[in-house]
Amino acid sequence: MIESIGRYTREAVAGLGSAGRMIVSAVRASRDVRTWGPHATEQMMKLGVGSLPIGILIACFTGIVLALLASYSFTNAVPRYLVGTLVQKTVMMELAPVLTGLALAGRVGANIAAEIGTMRVTEQVDALETLAYDPIAYLVTPRVLAGLVMFPVVVGVAMMVGLGAGWLASMGLLDMSSEQFLKGARFFFSAFDVRYGLVKAASFGVAVTAVGCAAGLETRGGAEGVGAAATRAVVTSAVLILVLDAFWAVVWLLGRPV
Repeated sequence: MIESIGRYTREAVAGLGSAGRMIVSAVRASRDVRTWGPHATEQMMKLGVGSLPIGILIACFTGIVLALLASYSFTNAVPRYLVGTLVQKTVMMELAPVLTGLALAGRVGANIAAEIGTMRVTEQVDALETLAYDPIAYLVTPRVLAGLVMFPVVVGVAMMVGLGAGWLASMGLLDMSSEQFLKGARFFFSAFDVRYGLVKAASFGVAVTAVGCAAGLETRGGAEGVGAAATRAVVTSAVLILVLDAFWAVVWLLGRPV
């Protein structure tokens, strides 16, 4: 058991280091706009627009469950309009970014790792170098940029859908009026809630795409290696999302005036 814990810990730390190096390399390669520019829009469509359905689905059920859970947990001593407050705060600041990020870690991270890993084992990456293309600028930079830009877009849509689902569930299942729910949602609302969630989403996007690219470029051993790279990308991305979630809470929320 101790050996397994040590192995998984070593692999996770190695994955974080690879992702960090990949981000630095992608930033350096961003000067080569002619190489990565034509591919940026395609990656944004693939990573962002293609991920909207799963983000909307997760947010919809999350909003409904939160409204029901809030109603179940609150007693008669607590005003019912606080259901709207709980749904708004929880969806925007925590569940929409984290749950969407974890779902996209599986969809986006595994896809990137498998795609680039296949290119690595079939020597397509070596062919790029032979043709005087920088593999980092060609493969990594457009994907990391797409993650940075499109993850907040998907999470922003998930925020609105989750809040709307909680609103409809409160009226249809909890016999609350629209005015009650909206009163609670507006009562403690702050623009910081949206900003906090979107910044976390952007950091998750960079982490997921960088880990996927690093796992793909380090792939060895044919089809088996591609599968292992995809699995490693998903696991490392999920761990990194949770670490970043805690990091932003400590750095940005701890000590913040109420």
